[in-house]
Amino acid sequence: MQKTTIHSIIAIVLLAMTGLLAKEYTYVGAIKCKKCHKAPEQGNQYQAWLDSRHNKSYAVLSSRSAFEEAEKANLKKPPNKSPQCLKCHSPLYEKAPDLVNQGVTCEVCHGPGSDYVKLNIMKSTEKSAQNGLIVYASQDAIKEKCLSCHTGEHFHFTAAWEEIKHPVAPKH
Repeated sequence: MQKTTIHSIIAIVLLAMTGLLAKEYTYVGAIKCKKCHKAPEQGNQYQAWLDSRHNKSYAVLSSRSAFEEAEKANLKKPPNKSPQCLKCHSPLYEKAPDLVNQGVTCEVCHGPGSDYVKLNIMKSTEKSAQNGLIVYASQDAIKEKCLSCHTGEHFHFTAAWEEIKHPVAPKH
């Protein structure tokens, strides 16, 4: 009887641990990020994104030139519905379809924010990373992420990075 109880407890603990390890984070959208990342003391990251071409990347897919490019490429769907276009212009189109119109949103690069968006977690980079925030170890790692969409000779990482980088303002 005692062995059965111990085995049951072990099984419950293992199931609970498996559930914790298999945690799936969800996407919350840029508006949630805005709450904290709009202030000058935080580096105005939300405004940097809002002013960027990343924010407008999905909207571009409805332009006349996008439809012309889609026709040249013999796409079966319009550019704003085509996986070939959406994979870079709105990379969360499958994982978070309700965020498709946000284009290349914060979470495309920083990971789904459901668990790190909480203020008590965001105060610590370490806690944020433990809760799904993608933290890049180097500029080369950032460049690698960028190159997953930005291909070709026309993309110059150093100039593009200067345009889009959005560091947290240093604490005084």
